Formats: sequence, C-alpha cells, structure tokens
Amino acid sequence: MINIAERHQYILNKIQTDGTIDVQSLCKKLKVSSVTIRKDLKLLEDKNLLFRTHGGATLNNPYTVDKPVNEKEHLQSAEKMKIGTMAAELIEENDSIIIASGTTVLAMARCIKPKGNLTVITSALNVALELLHHNDIEIIQLGGLLRKSSSSVAGPYSDNVLGNVFCSKLYLGVDGIDLEFGLTTTNAYEAHLNRQMIDSSQKIIVLADSTKFGKRGFGRICGIEEVDHIITDSGIPEQTRKNLQSMGIKVSII
Repeated sequence: MINIAERHQYILNKIQTDGTIDVQSLCKKLKVSSVTIRKDLKLLEDKNLLFRTHGGATLNNPYTVDKPVNEKEHLQSAEKMKIGTMAAELIEENDSIIIASGTTVLAMARCIKPKGNLTVITSALNVALELLHHNDIEIIQLGGLLRKSSSSVAGPYSDNVLGNVFCSKLYLGVDGIDLEFGLTTTNAYEAHLNRQMIDSSQKIIVLADSTKFGKRGFGRICGIEEVDHIITDSGIPEQTRKNLQSMGIKVSII
C-alpha cells in the first residue's frame, strides 16, 4: 500500500494531466476508501493545490463571482459574437422570444435580423436598447429592481408579466454550467427570474462560452436536464460535450 505522500503526488499529477478528478476513480486506482480520498483532497485544497467539487476536485476555481457587465463584455468577445450570430439565426418568422441578461445574449441581440414581426420580452436594459432601432420588433421590457452590475431587472413585477405569456424560445446566458449542479448565476434574484422565464418558454437555449463549463454561481437556475440546446465554442471539454449529448441536449459549437 502506498503512503500518504505518494497518494498526494499521484493525485496532483493526475489533476495536472486531466484538469479534473473524481473520488471513485481514485479509490479504485489507489485501493483506499472514499473517506481517505476525501481527506486527501481536503488537505490538498487547504494548501491551495486544487479545488474540491461534488464527487471530486478540479484544478480551476469552479466558483464564479459577480463582475460588472462592461468588464465581462470584453471577455471572450470574439466567441460571444459567433455564438450570438448562430443563436440569432434560430429566430423564426413572426416569433415571440424571451432574452435574459448577460453579455452573450447581448451579442446575440446585436445580430438579430427580424423575419416578419418579432416580439421580444427581456429583463436586460442593454438588450432592449440594442433592439430599439428595429421597427418590426416589439419590445416588452420587464420591470423590477435594477441590478447595476448586469444592467438587468428582477423581482415580482417581472414575475407578474411572465406568468401571463408563453414564448417559443428563451435565450439564456449563465455564469456557470455544472453537469451535476446545473445552471447558475451569481445572483439569487436573477436565478429566480430565469426560472420564471423557463416556465414561460417552450425551448431553452443556453448561450455560453466554454469558460462557463465546470463553474458554479451562487444562485441555481435549474438542472441541466431542462435545457434543450447549448451553443458554445470549441473550448468545451470533449467529455462534457458527449455527456450533454447523451442526455438528449443539442450542442452546437461555433
């Protein structure tokens, strides 16, 4: 049986190679109990060598923090624009859609070329302003408490409107996508509003660049199984893509 130092070295080598590790695989390989592995992971996390997750660990910090929208807009901007272009092409003639908040859905709004008359319900002020110059887009701006960091609103006023409509598609931006924990955002009020949007939509389309995978925000929106379609970039881990597709989720890569 190998000692604790050898176990720790194996774990660190494995996570450096794969990026993530899971407890059960380590138990089989190292022939120790799950309790022992979890203690090992805690010790290594205390030394800032990895981050523990549900059922394993990762090399990168899985927890997201709230950043101002003008700062996030410059992150992965090229990928967001390509994702937005593909997403906008899914809008049908005389469609009625919901657009949530976030810099990726804002990129999509900039790419919209309406076919016939389009109705857009949105919580995001910047999305509404982006669409304002289109004469054939009817915009319903949700009201509520304004979150300055995201230029979007949330609260019971928005819930009242969403409870009385049903749209063909929801275009949803998120801060984190975790196969076990689901979709998340950094704000609990926004997570609740996104949940209401899901209930008012036939199809859920998530727009997220590859840096969002394996991340978790404070507010849980829903389980990953509720998503119909994810549009992302080629940085998504291959195993993650396969796992999503095995769950019946369409994954489009720009």
